[in-house]
This record gives sequence, structure tokens and C-alpha cells, in this order.
Amino acid sequence: MKEQYVTITGFSHYYGLKPFKIGKRLKCIKEPDNLYDAEAIKVVMKHIGTVGYIANSVYTVTMGTSSAGAIAHKVHKNFWVEVMFITNSRVICRIVDGIKGDSDYTADKVKR
Repeated sequence: MKEQYVTITGFSHYYGLKPFKIGKRLKCIKEPDNLYDAEAIKVVMKHIGTVGYIANSVYTVTMGTSSAGAIAHKVHKNFWVEVMFITNSRVICRIVDGIKGDSDYTADKVKR
């Protein structure tokens, strides 16, 4: 399977860009009971908690990345992403672990 990229948005409602570093691995958790978006996927960091959400709107998804709705059926409830690029308004990540049925991604496991 080709690499999948996602945009993290909403970080200004939490800790801003401070927690994000290129190469940092982040845990993503589906939130099907989210009142605002049934396809919501939150992004969390150990010891900090929620730091943002996977973008799911035409206004927040960066061109070339997938929305939360587009990847929801392809990933497990919990999966991992790695920060690849950071701008003033976006954090672009590559999915590195947790894609359903893709043995290429299981070789890139994150220590838990």
C-alpha cells in the first residue's frame, strides 16, 4: 500500500505547535461518539493528552493528504503517525502503524 499522509489541525485549541517535532510519533484514536464529527480522530501525546485532531474538512485537509473520513475504514481504532512537516497552520504526518491488513506497516511498529 502506498504511504498515507494526514493533516493535524485544531492544535491551537490545545498547546499550539510546541509539542510537535519532525520525527515525533503520535497516537491517534478514533472518536465515533464525538458530538461534532462521528469520523473524528484525536491525536494524543503521552503525558500531555490531546494535541489536535486529524483534519476532516475541505477547509483543513491539506492537498495531498487524506481526511479522517477517508482513512477511518482503513485504520484500527488506535494507530500511529509520524510528523513529517510543520507549517504555521498545519502539521503533516505519515501513518506508520495501524493500517488494517497491511503487513508493510507492521514492520514499522512503535514501542508501546
